[in-house]
Amino acid sequence: MAGALQLHLGSSFLPSSSSHPNLRRRIFATTAPLRRCPTEGKIREIFMPALSSTMTEGKIVSWVKSEGDKLSKGESVVVVESDKADMDVETFYDGYLAAIMVDEGGIATVGSAIALLAETEEEIPLAKSKASSSSSAHPEEASSPPVSPQESAIATEASPSRPAKSDLTLSSSAHPASDAGRRIVATPYAKKLARDLKVELQSVVGTGPMGRIVAKDVEAATDGAASIATTAPITSATKAVADSTPKVPVELGSVVPFTAMQGAVSRNMVESLAAPTFRVGYTITTNSLDELYKKIKSKGVTMTALLAKATAMALTKHPVINCSCRDGKSFTYNSSINIAVAVAIDGGLITPVLQEADKVDIYSLSRKWKELVDKARAKQLQPLEYNSGTFTLSNLGMFGVDRFDAILPPGTGAIMAVGAAQPTVVATKDGRIGVKNQMQVNVTADHRIIYGADLAAFLQTLAKIIEDPKDLTF
Repeated sequence: MAGALQLHLGSSFLPSSSSHPNLRRRIFATTAPLRRCPTEGKIREIFMPALSSTMTEGKIVSWVKSEGDKLSKGESVVVVESDKADMDVETFYDGYLAAIMVDEGGIATVGSAIALLAETEEEIPLAKSKASSSSSAHPEEASSPPVSPQESAIATEASPSRPAKSDLTLSSSAHPASDAGRRIVATPYAKKLARDLKVELQSVVGTGPMGRIVAKDVEAATDGAASIATTAPITSATKAVADSTPKVPVELGSVVPFTAMQGAVSRNMVESLAAPTFRVGYTITTNSLDELYKKIKSKGVTMTALLAKATAMALTKHPVINCSCRDGKSFTYNSSINIAVAVAIDGGLITPVLQEADKVDIYSLSRKWKELVDKARAKQLQPLEYNSGTFTLSNLGMFGVDRFDAILPPGTGAIMAVGAAQPTVVATKDGRIGVKNQMQVNVTADHRIIYGADLAAFLQTLAKIIEDPKDLTF
């Protein structure tokens, strides 16, 4: 079910809508014939939920609750990282979080047990015994990703038996997720907690996976601590050394495992090789578009929205470019024109989708684009907001790149790479020499369903719209 969050029938969890009511939906378990939750007495196994239609495994970002905590139905318990987003997950039952089977930073396949939920406090020892026997059969190393030397210095509160590292604060503070002046990476629950407790996330040191700020970091900050309670106190000399040591984003020579997002991008790129593609380039004069942008920029309009709108308008006249082929035997004329735009975010790439861009006015489209980018960078996009594109734009022109080729995303017919507009000496129609701003666009298309003449006609239409953009504001 495209765009819908799906949970295994036996799971005790569901995605949270409490911490971000305007960004999340409460979705209950499907009635598909999935395996039911095994129980021993009144102990339930908590499964890794499927947070998107493409998710095969999830990473535990942070446990909001600790072992032994009493839970109420609908309460956030754990933050899970899927291939594209972080989601708060709520418990479906009342009870006690008896045993955590996958620690923070660990990876579990969809449908596998990540914790045990006991109905009564008396059943917690039995649940712990069951979790221990399960761990003996499946060592923890099987569910935890390999870590770099920098990450291995980070201790988590979910495993009290592991000694805290004295260099925890130094290791985590060097990560870009919590560096001053950079984008702050925090779990959704930590952000909500910070708002409630009026804590500035810029001053909080993240101790979660890859330096992410988790709930316990925010709680520690409210007590005036420089780090979490298990961290050894930092002396003035140590702090001076930390401040004077140059911070590097990576440790040279280290082997770093893919994040869930990088893994998803990798799989998609490999899958894209199955489609026979070809490329067509076109030069478009942008003087009129640049003038229009200057006039309406103050109203919140972005160049990305203008390009998406122009592309959508051209696609209405060339529906074959908006087609998709998935089985190699047939193709689909998509009923909607949904423009996906590639966005680079911390640790990966995602393509927020402007739904029905041909039908939305440029001002609403620009507002929607800003909202999507904010949600993408906070890893809060819903599946429908990033996996429903029918045509993709990749714009490296904003970085000064004049031309490049893009890789076709699986399940779509074409992607357009947009280069930077540059002053170019050209011959005018009256035989004179002039200077005009021109940009190069290159389209990569699935040759099973789109042919060279189709792309040429589409690009001619797109050029006419951009070179005479009066219709973009209607």
